[in-house]
Amino acid sequence: MIINTYEEAKNKLLTFSLDEECQSFFEKNNYLLELAYCKIFTGKLEAAENLFALTLNENTRSKWGYKLSGILLNKPVQYPTYFELRNFLEIDLNLLINYQKGEYADEVLSYADSFFSVNPEVYKYIGRVFLKNGVYSYAKFFLERAKNYFYQDPELHVHLAEFAILEGRYESALKAVNACLEILPEYFPAIKLKRKLTKSVL
Repeated sequence: MIINTYEEAKNKLLTFSLDEECQSFFEKNNYLLELAYCKIFTGKLEAAENLFALTLNENTRSKWGYKLSGILLNKPVQYPTYFELRNFLEIDLNLLINYQKGEYADEVLSYADSFFSVNPEVYKYIGRVFLKNGVYSYAKFFLERAKNYFYQDPELHVHLAEFAILEGRYESALKAVNACLEILPEYFPAIKLKRKLTKSVL
């Protein structure tokens, strides 16, 4: 399939369908940020780092990407900022998992505690990625860790409820939803989930 537009190429990149045609499109049209991600997903980390470096002053994602590539290269790096972690960690960890770069994902996870010191929601982000990708042992570990440190996050309790449902623990799921509603009584995702759970438990 010939790629004619940026949107087509970007869609292939973000739907884990990267190929030579897609990478060639980014290179020919000077989309350096996107090309840098292509290099990460094809294992060319130094090339990725160099491309991110060329666009550091253009956008915040390049700054994040430069730090990410440094982490993957086992270089000393400046920690990402609160907003970089909030905006990009979850997305890129999901991409690494779906591009079957488990060793890269593990390298990112080795920084989880350090990232948490910058942004206390990091454990939740990581747990949510693994929950959505069906890696339940990792999901449980990080969601429980998030609960220990950031109990007042209502969204976290909904994720814990979703995890309990997957395991068939409906009463535990209902308990997690109720904990959420104690924190934020009008949180609609929890209200909606409680309706479904009440029918299941009964």
